[in-house]
Amino acid sequence: MTVIATDIALALGVPVPVSGGSEALQWAMWISDALLLIEARLGDPAVLDQPRLDYVVREAVSAQVRRPDDATSVEIAIDDGRVARQYSSSRGRVFIRDEWWALLDPNAGSGGAFAIDTAPVVGAIHNDTCALNFGATYCSCGAVLTGLFPLYGGSVY
Repeated sequence: MTVIATDIALALGVPVPVSGGSEALQWAMWISDALLLIEARLGDPAVLDQPRLDYVVREAVSAQVRRPDDATSVEIAIDDGRVARQYSSSRGRVFIRDEWWALLDPNAGSGGAFAIDTAPVVGAIHNDTCALNFGATYCSCGAVLTGLFPLYGGSVY
């Protein structure tokens, strides 16, 4: 499924723009812009999870339609009538939030700076005074950290 102007109108609760009209063309351009940004960062959008992709594109374009430019206040006065509108801050372009990137990226949240193996080490040589030699369930000489020899203490037996 791909996002079209009808999906944006439904998300916003507004009438669907006239096909071929300037508003429909503008929405189509913003949909293309969102897909371009996604492709630039994550590669081919066809290999991404399509429902998630549609959600992100729909939300990014809907946000752009709600706040199309970076104006914070617009005031229109005609004769005795006056209309003022306040907008939240906008970037003035299609923008994809960090949480949407995380939703799209199949590698988000995996891995890290390092990993620690907490499995017990078989064959490590412990110190004479290691707590394991006295019935404890933990190593006090550090041999389980190195996998072979102790880090702390005196001689090895």
